[in-house]
Amino acid sequence: MTRLKLHNTLSGKIEDVVPSEGQPIRMYVCGPTVYSRAHIGNFRTFVATDVLRRTLKFLGVPVLEVMNITDVDDRIIQLASAKGTDIREFTEAPTKAYLEDLATLRMEVPEVMPKATEHVPEMVALIERLMARGHTYTVDGSVYFRIASFPAYGGLSRLDVSGIKTGVRVDTDKYEKEDARDFVLWKLKGDEPSWAQWDASFGRGRPGWHIECSAMSMKYLGETFDIHCGGIDLIFPHHENEIAQSECGTGKLFAKHWMHVDHLLVENETMSKSKGNVYNIPDLLAKGFRSDQIRYMLSQSHYRKAFNFTWDGLAQVETALARIHTFWNRLVEITESAGAPAHDSVVLAAASALASFEGALANDLNAPEALAAVHGLVSEGNTLADRGVVNAAGAGVLIDALKRMDQVFACFEPPKGDSLSAEEQALFDSRQDARKKRDFAAADVARKALQERGVVIEDTPKGTRWKRVRA
Repeated sequence: MTRLKLHNTLSGKIEDVVPSEGQPIRMYVCGPTVYSRAHIGNFRTFVATDVLRRTLKFLGVPVLEVMNITDVDDRIIQLASAKGTDIREFTEAPTKAYLEDLATLRMEVPEVMPKATEHVPEMVALIERLMARGHTYTVDGSVYFRIASFPAYGGLSRLDVSGIKTGVRVDTDKYEKEDARDFVLWKLKGDEPSWAQWDASFGRGRPGWHIECSAMSMKYLGETFDIHCGGIDLIFPHHENEIAQSECGTGKLFAKHWMHVDHLLVENETMSKSKGNVYNIPDLLAKGFRSDQIRYMLSQSHYRKAFNFTWDGLAQVETALARIHTFWNRLVEITESAGAPAHDSVVLAAASALASFEGALANDLNAPEALAAVHGLVSEGNTLADRGVVNAAGAGVLIDALKRMDQVFACFEPPKGDSLSAEEQALFDSRQDARKKRDFAAADVARKALQERGVVIEDTPKGTRWKRVRA
């Protein structure tokens, strides 16, 4: 069995991912904070972690994935209060939208998707353990983690905390990069509504953001698990704080492997509401792009490199997918020599492409090289088919190889149910009639009219095919 090698942020090295004996790979993904609909920057990370879990399964390794839903934090409480509602009602729509987008992008549903508000008792219990071990102090009813009590603090982010001032605290869920301060575990805030407070042995209040992920991950994956994933922006302070509070609470290593996905830019700029360049999945669908195009776009670059989203780039994805879809459909139509074995050259081409595909993914999820193997198979397969050596069995071998590859990328199989509109069908039929009558001028007019509608015609020895592309 090929073993996955993955970059570990904690060590700075590419290391083998090895499950505990008899256990699946236990992975935790920092999921969405449901104050609004997730944007394409969020989904760059979520698709990358979906490729990770799919790759593990492709390599024959079972997976137990936990992805949290953060449904309580400063922003959610503020927005819900302003709207005159409570946490449950306010977060219902963004949570539903996230699940819809997850399905649209053909992401596999994690085995467990816990909500923070449903796991407050576990958070309270972890804080109590930290208090008992001397890692906390209380100010005005709020409980803080004392960073100085954990000498290894800063190991994930390579942060130098030697100059930290003891007792300097931060109450907000997010703070400036490299601003190391004691962080809040439990907030006693009398100015917040009662629906945002829970009872605890150390006073009625609510959890800080960081304690949520520690409590939920350890509940379902154990006190030490295999892989912790998230966006690069979470390394500090969120993941650094998770490590500190978890390892101080248990005395054990928290996560063996840390995977972080780099930023998504939009036309070489960071996303921001002020720039008007924050897009979600429905925004892209509304512009006429398909879900398989969006998925391909978000998964085509290496996860550890910043990805620049452009509209031209998304449109060009259609060309790449069309090559794969057209080849797949071509294979489906091959019926020659039914019952005869596949030609050796076809079997070799499929095996070679799969080996390259597997090797690329096993080497730190090298998506560009894996996709190069897919397109290499398409090119070689078309050449073999043009030579007439791909019979029905050979077509089956090639389709099986594409299906194996699609277990990871989930966008290679041609869309089902696509058909020509009545107007498009009439143009297609008129072109066929014109060709039969050898009226090539009229046939060309019909072809151009179809092309203007995003339908490209291809005449082959087996008849005329069409494929839909974005204009």
